[in-house]
Amino acid sequence: MPIRELPPQLVNQIAAGEVVERPASVVKELLENSLDAGATRIELDLEQGGLKLCRVRDNGVGIPPDELELALARHATSKIASLDDLNCIASLGFRGEALPSIASVARLRLVSRRADSDSGWAVEAENGAVNTPVPAPQNPGTAVEVRDLFFNTPARRRFMKTERTEFGHVRRMVERLALTRFSTALRLTHNQRPILDLPAADSREQWEARLARLLGDAFVEHALYIDRAADGMRLWGWLARPTFSRSQPDLQHFVLNGRAIRDKLVGHAVRSAYTDVLFHGRHPAYVLYLELDPLTVDVNAHPSKQEVRFRDSRGVHDFVRRSVEAALADTHAGAATSGTAAGAPGSAAYRPQALQPGLGLSSAVVRETLSTYQDLAPVAESEQDIPPLGYALAHLHGAFILAQNRDGLVIVDAHAAHERVTYEQLKAAQARGGIQRQPLLVPLTVAVSESEADLAEQHRLQLERLGLVVDRGGPDRLIIRETPALLRGGDPDALLRDLIGDLRLAGGAERLEQQLDDVLAGMACHGSVRANRRLTIDEMNALLRDMERTERSDQCNHGRPTWTVLTIAELDRLFARGR
Repeated sequence: MPIRELPPQLVNQIAAGEVVERPASVVKELLENSLDAGATRIELDLEQGGLKLCRVRDNGVGIPPDELELALARHATSKIASLDDLNCIASLGFRGEALPSIASVARLRLVSRRADSDSGWAVEAENGAVNTPVPAPQNPGTAVEVRDLFFNTPARRRFMKTERTEFGHVRRMVERLALTRFSTALRLTHNQRPILDLPAADSREQWEARLARLLGDAFVEHALYIDRAADGMRLWGWLARPTFSRSQPDLQHFVLNGRAIRDKLVGHAVRSAYTDVLFHGRHPAYVLYLELDPLTVDVNAHPSKQEVRFRDSRGVHDFVRRSVEAALADTHAGAATSGTAAGAPGSAAYRPQALQPGLGLSSAVVRETLSTYQDLAPVAESEQDIPPLGYALAHLHGAFILAQNRDGLVIVDAHAAHERVTYEQLKAAQARGGIQRQPLLVPLTVAVSESEADLAEQHRLQLERLGLVVDRGGPDRLIIRETPALLRGGDPDALLRDLIGDLRLAGGAERLEQQLDDVLAGMACHGSVRANRRLTIDEMNALLRDMERTERSDQCNHGRPTWTVLTIAELDRLFARGR
């Protein structure tokens, strides 16, 4: 075939293949145009999932009548005019392809009115033909009607899913855009039925009300608010606590300068910050907003404009990771406890009533239990003297610490809590230049394979930096002479075997250094209190105080919660007291 220029209608339909994938694509382009026009209220009406009708009305600045036809021409835009503008894009749209692409695969009607104009003007387009603008009633702003999507491209129409599926895509798109502009009110109807009606939000309380409406109350209840700035960048928004992790990355929203993006760089930065506090295979939930100079980011790097390119990618990655890490580090156990419930006996001086004989226990057992009960915790002079996690009462089944604070009953997973405390101490010791070692009174000989002994001998200095001094005692023998001081009472044999396994898996000392946090987490697990090891009251109270001082102590190294509280009000409801 000879080379020839394609007809304009075919060119537009080819372009539409990139811009208009389904009704949700139309909604995205039209809503972004409204936001760029400064709209503070947008109404979206859909029929049949957007295939029959997609109407967007806004109160933005409007389009002059002499520019209406030009708005439907390819690569015509009011948002950029030069290469310098392209290098500093602050608007959501800028290529001028959306309206003509949509008009090439649907019946489009555009009505707009400027605030200083007496009436609106309308223009219609179908199959590439654009009518002359005519006067039409219209409030200040713009209304775009898109009917019969893909009516002239039946092959594309056949690829559309059911009405319910297409509407689901539209709704998710609308909700994602609603998170980018809290100051814009947004109303959505489908087949004349109201779906969403989001008022403008101008305060943090109203922002969180919108978050709860779109993402659920549970997200807001588990979210930490973050607002940090450095090096010309600002990161703010909400991070869900690690205990609210997800099986899929379906609740992750990142907004860059008002544009919703799904960028690998920032996604990796956030995941890296959650590394210490999530189960393997779990995903964090967040809504984060990054603000920086538009000159330092290229939003024209990907056709969908969802991936961007940063001039200083390492700087952005480090800033996001450090900011999220710092916010998560503030999750000290006990920091989120509320005030004392009204009417609750909320001091450490409160003692349960004496047990009465006749409950199937011998009087000697009762007397012994009562005598133990009376000396469980120090008596605070006032509620203000009670620490957030309170004072220990008992060790339940060798696994859980029961404590009493101002709010009620605190329950702590002793192993999980001690694991987090030990891990943070190991990381701090490593950062200070090395983990302090403690000599064994009697060196421990460990039987290993010859290859394992070779590996330990080869990486002897590496093991020493981790607090383990090991000599070779024969072809298949290793002698442990010193262990990490923080892990006193642990199992040196199992620790050595696991570290050798890490060395084999890492393939070398350099790789092990990169995986050091994982190694330290494993060491912390070895040094943590085990189930069925009875703890004294003093040991339990010491662990509670350590939790209150330790970063990220709300959850263990795997993302499991370390503690919870049953308030007096909850206990009253549990036993129907006061009814």
